[in-house]
Amino acid sequence: MSERRRRTPNPGGDGQQPPGGGGRRGGPGGPGGPGPDELGSDGIGRRRPQGARETAQQPRMTRAEMRKVAQKKGKAGGGRRGEAAAAAAAAGPGKKRFIDYPRFGKTGVRRWLPSWKQWLSGFLLVFGCFVGLVFYLYETTEVPELNKLVQGQNTIYYWADGSEMTRKGQTNRQIVELQDISPNLQNAVIAAENQDFRTDSGIDPKGMLRAVYNMAKGGETQGASTITQQYVKNAYLSQEQTLSRKVKEFFITLKINQQKGKPEILKGYLNTSWFGRGANGAQAAAQAYYGVDAKDLNVCQSAMLAGLLKGAAYYDPTNPANKERAQGRWSWILDQMVKTKAITPDERAKCTAFPNPVLLKPSSNMNGEISYLVDTANKYVMASDKTITQQVIDRGGLKIYTTFEKDKVDALKKAVDDVKAENLNPQKRPDNDTNIQFGSASIRPSDGAIIALYGGDGVENGHFDNNADATGVQVGSTFKPFVLATAMQVGVQTAKGDDGKPKRINADSRYLADDLSEIRKPDGSLVIGDDGKPYRQKNEDSAKHGYVSLRQAMQYSYNVPFVQLNQDVGGQNVADMAVQMGVKKESLADPKTATFPLGTSTISPIRMATAYGTLAASGKESEPYSVTKVELNGVERPGFGKKDPKVALEPVVADNVTDVLVNVAAKGTGTKTKDLGRPVAGKTGTTDQNKSAWWVGYTPQLVTSVAMWREDPTKHERQSLNGTGGKESIHGGDIPTDVFTRYMKVALANEKKLDFPTPQPVGSEVDSSGAPSTATAAATPTMTDPPSAPAQTQQPTQPTQPLPPQPTPTCVPGVDCPGDTQPTHPPTKAPPTSTCVPLFGCSTQQPTPTGTTPPSGGGKPTGKPTQTPTGGTQGAAGQ
Repeated sequence: MSERRRRTPNPGGDGQQPPGGGGRRGGPGGPGGPGPDELGSDGIGRRRPQGARETAQQPRMTRAEMRKVAQKKGKAGGGRRGEAAAAAAAAGPGKKRFIDYPRFGKTGVRRWLPSWKQWLSGFLLVFGCFVGLVFYLYETTEVPELNKLVQGQNTIYYWADGSEMTRKGQTNRQIVELQDISPNLQNAVIAAENQDFRTDSGIDPKGMLRAVYNMAKGGETQGASTITQQYVKNAYLSQEQTLSRKVKEFFITLKINQQKGKPEILKGYLNTSWFGRGANGAQAAAQAYYGVDAKDLNVCQSAMLAGLLKGAAYYDPTNPANKERAQGRWSWILDQMVKTKAITPDERAKCTAFPNPVLLKPSSNMNGEISYLVDTANKYVMASDKTITQQVIDRGGLKIYTTFEKDKVDALKKAVDDVKAENLNPQKRPDNDTNIQFGSASIRPSDGAIIALYGGDGVENGHFDNNADATGVQVGSTFKPFVLATAMQVGVQTAKGDDGKPKRINADSRYLADDLSEIRKPDGSLVIGDDGKPYRQKNEDSAKHGYVSLRQAMQYSYNVPFVQLNQDVGGQNVADMAVQMGVKKESLADPKTATFPLGTSTISPIRMATAYGTLAASGKESEPYSVTKVELNGVERPGFGKKDPKVALEPVVADNVTDVLVNVAAKGTGTKTKDLGRPVAGKTGTTDQNKSAWWVGYTPQLVTSVAMWREDPTKHERQSLNGTGGKESIHGGDIPTDVFTRYMKVALANEKKLDFPTPQPVGSEVDSSGAPSTATAAATPTMTDPPSAPAQTQQPTQPTQPLPPQPTPTCVPGVDCPGDTQPTHPPTKAPPTSTCVPLFGCSTQQPTPTGTTPPSGGGKPTGKPTQTPTGGTQGAAGQ
């Protein structure tokens, strides 16, 4: 309001005094006389202060003027704040505000604290808005018709070139009436999921609040608690766990519970629930698991199907890993059915044997390698986007674009099939050539794209497991490059650099390679086996090779040098390096065991290809991926495609390890790769009791792993490959390398021949304790001058490769002298020798008999001597 309107006009006119002589001092009518009363003309009450304007229409100060006065007086002194407040209060609030905030006449904190009236008003306002919002959302929430929700949709998979690979998801669904669903299944589902279903309101407030709380703190959310809520989630909403979806679920549940009866809700729930095996609904599930209609399910079968609703991926007994879990839940549901009086104890007693489902009947469009490609893509999608579950995939509506190249997939399958046809004859050798499994993965090291897989013989032949992603198969000596890479990058603890850190070594460092050598810890103490005796490591052969370079040890896959090197660098450091290069931590064996560097870990072919791809990419690790784009109901989902690589190894380290592995392919155990006609690097692997054989190799453009093993399909146990293909034993340089070479010829047919980077010097030569001086030792192999040797020796006790000259007789206490030869007669004690070794000091040593060896203990160290076996064991596996 303007000052003109706020102040009353002077009735005396311009330049005139108002009535009452307000401008004069003293009494009435003259100076010095007493002035009129402040509140009236009768003189009652107080006198007006001198200098004040003597008028009944004294103008009021504006609020801004009062605030300025209060601030000026507040600055003048703290003691005058009360006077300012009193003056402001005396002056009045001026024009009344609709909301008195900040509060007039209050000072300090109280000025900003709302009054109880304001608190109450605010609460009522918010509550009213909330009620209005709830009413609005309830009125505007529509419940779609069930038939609109179950229209058939496909999930479509595409090859890397954009052409369609396959589709799935539209046929295994059928809506039936409640009377066409066995009462046994109805009761089993109610007993397992919501025992108060027939009487509850359809909402579980505690469960919803718990889910909202978990979402708010970023934790895992919990599924809907009542059958009505689960029905709403299945039929009307997406499977994503978001607050907005929970709100929609709440209102739709309220409407469903009011509009539909319990039988109709139960019918809807049983017709839209996911039971696994691609089955949506009770009728599809009954056919998929037991080959019967839903109305014909018995009590035992119904309890098993009801258990799948908690999560078919975890309770489908078809997967051997789920069998025990599924049986436990099945038994619990039967007990709950007795508790809810759905069945009698006598009926429960009839379910003694678990009702195993029938064999899965795969769709014809999943034959060959397609099912394994789809399985790999689905796993990647679900891992990358937590809102997409197997149920979402089975319901359809997705377009999944993969990295798989059809011509490469066909070439890999043909390579495996041709090698199997040439080497295996199940009719002629049923005890040796049956149940032979292959698993393979081919990845581009530059970005991690998986371009081809071999997962097995095909679902049409009863093989459902994806061998390319198999776990449980030991990798053998293909693990040794991780040990060498660790030694080059981290260093050995037995020597210190100028900075006091472990000294980094190179491939020319020499380690003892004699069979049955004892292994020492970095402090010089012996590694003790499980039986309390010094642990001795054996090689594939029993020869005395003396001290050899790590390059030569990798070339011929000697075990002893790498078991000792693992002790020198630390098993945990090796494990960490393997993980950095792409191996999953959960697939690693215990790094504290002495045989850890010999490949007792069970790593999938996909992950072995990834780790070797890090070497091919000069130390850059790219996470493997199989999907480039995903669309859900026409909307692209974020988070798919190539990821940025990370540096796992120094380039100089990766290139030097590659140089060592080139030597393996050219002159060692992988010479079959010469037929490829281009530079190749790689490593063979053979494991305990010849239960698996590997080759992992690469060129600069492509890395491929090939694993071979034999497995009992009923027990899922690994069996020995000895005798397979009519051969005494199978090594990684044999059949697996053959598969690799045949496939890579086709896969790289249109690719240029590229050389690996020339390795720059790394580390220094650090020999293990007891190694002779360089002047008396044999020259170690180099990149341009490695020793020649056959790819594989059928008589390992008579090696044909040239051996380094025997060093001078210097012995490490507890380790055989390199000059000793294996006795041909029972061992006898020799006179004690007294030789001083600077690292361990002087001691007296008794020569150890070399005609004995410890037995293999499943990869565990042991010190119990037995007769040297002729077959390959974990301790002896070296190729």
